[in-house]
Amino acid sequence: MLVIWMLLVACGGDEAIADNTVLVAPPKPSPNLRQPKDHPPSVASSNYKIGPEDVLHISVWENKDLTLDVVVRPDGMISVPLVQDVQAEGLTAAELADVIYQKLLVYLKEPQVSVIVTQVNAPKIFVLGNVVKPGPYPLRSDMSVLQALSLAGGFTQFAAPRSIKLVRGLGLKQEVRRINYYRLIDNVGEGNYLLQPGDTIVVP
Repeated sequence: MLVIWMLLVACGGDEAIADNTVLVAPPKPSPNLRQPKDHPPSVASSNYKIGPEDVLHISVWENKDLTLDVVVRPDGMISVPLVQDVQAEGLTAAELADVIYQKLLVYLKEPQVSVIVTQVNAPKIFVLGNVVKPGPYPLRSDMSVLQALSLAGGFTQFAAPRSIKLVRGLGLKQEVRRINYYRLIDNVGEGNYLLQPGDTIVVP
């Protein structure tokens, strides 16, 4: 009898545990991060900042009227149905997709937006050497040396800020301007040149 009673208690305990078990569903992914199955390849890295004249493929899942290719205008804007003008310049593709997603929420339920850079046409400058994020950057209007260095994340611990070079192509020739970062900071404006397309800043 004792054995039978223990078995009944054990079974009852299992039922109690089963009755109080709570199943938690996994969180749904953010709807604006879903990518369509068929889309053109991106020609830019994920951290590339969109610039004027770049060509973008904008896709809204299962909505052909909102899937289109657009060219970024000289003022940095693009036109998208329903939401009209959107600032694209200075954003990554993912950031722009999120902006469009937020604006479309007024008209659509959980739109799934993707933005892909299919052509990079914006004028560029280059920041090379001992900076945190070396590489090409879209040339903004009236961009200076200091602004370019800031975009590149500043100097690494091995940089020589007194020996920066600005290399500018002049036809078949190159002009090299030497910049002392500390003098540039002390004498605001001196050496803080406005950049031109193709300029290269080298931080040794």
